[in-house]
Amino acid sequence: MRTRLFSFVALLLALALVAAACGDDESETTTTAATSTTVETTSVLDLAIESGQFSTLIAAIEAAGLGDTLEGEGPFTVLAPTDAAFEDAFEALGITPEELLGDTELLTSILTYHVLPQAADSTLVATLDGQTVETVQGESVTISVVDGQIMVDQATVVSADLEADNGIVHVINAVMLPPTVAAELGVAMADEMVEETTTTTTAAPETTTTTEAPAELPTIAEIVAASATADPAEFTILLLALETAGLVDALNNPDDELTVFAPTDEAFGDLLEALEITPEELLAREDLAGILLYHVSAEGVFDAATVVGAAPIDALPTLNPAGGTLKIEVIDGSVVINDESEPLGGSTVVQPDVFASNGVIHVIDVVLIPAA
Repeated sequence: MRTRLFSFVALLLALALVAAACGDDESETTTTAATSTTVETTSVLDLAIESGQFSTLIAAIEAAGLGDTLEGEGPFTVLAPTDAAFEDAFEALGITPEELLGDTELLTSILTYHVLPQAADSTLVATLDGQTVETVQGESVTISVVDGQIMVDQATVVSADLEADNGIVHVINAVMLPPTVAAELGVAMADEMVEETTTTTTAAPETTTTTEAPAELPTIAEIVAASATADPAEFTILLLALETAGLVDALNNPDDELTVFAPTDEAFGDLLEALEITPEELLAREDLAGILLYHVSAEGVFDAATVVGAAPIDALPTLNPAGGTLKIEVIDGSVVINDESEPLGGSTVVQPDVFASNGVIHVIDVVLIPAA
């Protein structure tokens, strides 16, 4: 597994948390004549800029003169390729970033093919399995759901539902080509842009090169570990707790099918404050493993669309050794787990659908404590 993929997924988590924080940010401006409130808005373009992890996409948007458009009212749904996706595209097309950025017509066509003229969250997109949706560019993308993962053309949505004031961003792992552009550049190029060349192996004098799609995702444990060492870091307390409880391997089997509700560092901080204990005291608890396993279900890979479609779920089994189950509801459009539970009143999914090779992570804002 490539290190770049690990760090990329971790950075997606960081982007998700930036999106959540910026969406609610407000400031007040006071004058001598009157007091007025100015609400700061976050556009789909702001999300990409503030994350600092979509430098190629930002440069492309600026070169094509689309910045003002994506700062507009919308609503938009932006399918945002990562820097790694652009690197793979440049290699497949045999061009440099400068060459693409210098061709405004081609660049505009490719970029607007990644924008839908409506706000479509992952729940809505998942219902469009097998259908086509027209893009701002004019041609249509094909939506499919494969093994619980949403795909747009040949790109996989690796992080969904980053909300801005004028739309939604879904992060994808490949640059998509409009059919007319693919035909102009060579149809084979469209396939190559979502493939990567692996290491070359030799047998006797012959050299064999194999290719594989980047659908080979890291495990849940690897995502948590990568995020904990990223900048900014996330899941540092979760990782330490997993290591202390000896549960890292339990989340590292690529053959498992798990759904994990992963509390943020802030969620753990709130728990420590509510219980009036130190991190060391939390890690020393005899029920630490039970608490962590209460956040894991082995009943299957439940993506956001599946959870919303099945809600309310009265008792989702977990790996908690005492048989603890989770109650899942959709309240005011948000997925809420164990509403009104102690000590912090239940948890909300703040970032859904971080897919791994052995399941899916939903990031939550409160640590869940099984009932005594």
